[in-house]
Amino acid sequence: MELQDRIINQFHNAMEVNAQTIEQNTALIAAAGELLLHCLVSEHKVLCAGNGASAALSQHFSALLINRYRHERPGLPALSLSADSATLSGIAEDSGFADIYSKQIRAFGQPGDILLAISPDGRAASLVQAIQAAHDRGMLVIALTGADGGNMTALMQPDEIEICVPSNDEIAVHDAHQLILHCLCDLIDYQLFGA
Repeated sequence: MELQDRIINQFHNAMEVNAQTIEQNTALIAAAGELLLHCLVSEHKVLCAGNGASAALSQHFSALLINRYRHERPGLPALSLSADSATLSGIAEDSGFADIYSKQIRAFGQPGDILLAISPDGRAASLVQAIQAAHDRGMLVIALTGADGGNMTALMQPDEIEICVPSNDEIAVHDAHQLILHCLCDLIDYQLFGA
């Protein structure tokens, strides 16, 4: 019974964090969906970045945009900056890990593009520098964070969006981030193609 109780507690914790997230962030998620739509229909692209589990989420999101979400549709331009191991390791060796995304943003980012930065605590130096590089390139930022938003919160500009999951539990934050990313895919498809 002990193992089953642990499973039940995991699900209850996730449901509680998701309920608090949606209570506090529904309008922000909708606004992020509109911002992404405007970017994509204006023939700009979404650059996605995160470390560890957040890197996997950034790759998952970009794959859903490029390929499909629920239904077949034309591909949408997105790039996960964590997907190229040769580039990441080369930058990390030559410049330092904190530069792994900022260097790529300076190479690929254009005014009108969006940086989607994902971090469970908002403290990663690589994402802080990514946001600064995005601003230098005239890009807008959508940040998915957790806890108090960390250093990323302070960098957000008034026309940008931070969706902060109200939890210090990194695993629960990752779960909520995945659900938010799926909501964003749904909103993009809905706005482009209807129900």
